[in-house]
Amino acid sequence: MGPLLARLGTARAEDFTRLATPESGGRESAVLVLLGEQPGTGPDVLILQRAATLRQHAGQPAFPGGAADPEDADAPATALREANEEVGLDASSVTVLAELPKLWIPVSDFVVTPVLAWWHAPHPVHPCEPAEVAHVARLPIAELVDPANRVRVRHPSGWIGPAFSVRGMLVWGFTAGVLDALLEMGGWARPWSPGRLVDLPPVGATPAPSAGTDEVDETRVH
Repeated sequence: MGPLLARLGTARAEDFTRLATPESGGRESAVLVLLGEQPGTGPDVLILQRAATLRQHAGQPAFPGGAADPEDADAPATALREANEEVGLDASSVTVLAELPKLWIPVSDFVVTPVLAWWHAPHPVHPCEPAEVAHVARLPIAELVDPANRVRVRHPSGWIGPAFSVRGMLVWGFTAGVLDALLEMGGWARPWSPGRLVDLPPVGATPAPSAGTDEVDETRVH
């Protein structure tokens, strides 16, 4: 954790996204980037998969989190409350380590503060509301950085970004962008071929596409 925390001390929004965060406006929100460790698999991160029936971000893997409530004291309070509501996370089992820069998600107009935390007392978690959360998983860092599991996805809009194809989940979009940056900052990332590109599958499609398919010409990637 040392190198990552040291690097986060000077991190800027530009280290995580090409989109500039608006100086005003947007709905304040927070997500919990919860790192833990399990025997046999090592360090991991908690990821949930949104229900396919949601109006926004349907079927998309994400960090636990959501919009701030007026009674939330700060971003960590929002992230921990949302994680409790979504997957039953006990806030007392978590040690908050750092707040990342605020990042903007245009599609929902959320201004999101990712909250990095350590799960010092892991316990079972599960979807508390199936209409909102379909699945919860602890994805090992070793599998996320495996070059065989790295891929880029192309959204129907033409947007292309990094993704991880791990344990039947295709982690892309905002969540993958934050993970990609954190893995680099922590010195955990491994070299991988950015030429691997897949089209984003329909909501609910399983399993996740293989990271080793659909080689493309780099001149097509923007």
